[in-house]
Amino acid sequence: MKSVHLHGVVALLSLCAIGQAHALDYKSIGTAPAVLYDAPSQRGRKVFVAPRNMPVEVILTYGEWSKVRDASGDLSWVESKLLDAKRHVITRVAGTRVRSTADDSAPVLFSVDKGVVLERIESSSSGWIQVRHRDGQGGFVRATDVWGE
Repeated sequence: MKSVHLHGVVALLSLCAIGQAHALDYKSIGTAPAVLYDAPSQRGRKVFVAPRNMPVEVILTYGEWSKVRDASGDLSWVESKLLDAKRHVITRVAGTRVRSTADDSAPVLFSVDKGVVLERIESSSSGWIQVRHRDGQGGFVRATDVWGE
């Protein structure tokens, strides 16, 4: 009888763990550059100054600090108040094509280099993201060509 009970507990715990899984939480550095630290404190070592609008993945929040991952996979800490819910993405591919519609055969409006930050307007289930460049031009990019989605 104990083994049946144990299996039920294991199954229940497994379901709880699945329920804890959640979608990736992406945010952006706010309107001003932010210092990233190696610990959740301004006394930590400064590791990077993140430019405004840079997308980050929030791994966890600890008090007034957030542990974040950047596009290169590096982990660091930033004050949570410096993060913005407005989403941005960063291009992974040199010559990323921004098209007029969410279709590979649509006209290319412009291309951007690797590492360019674009405002994320909307994503679709078809693998495309509507974006806007800081100069105001907008269009659609393949989700596989950007990070931060």
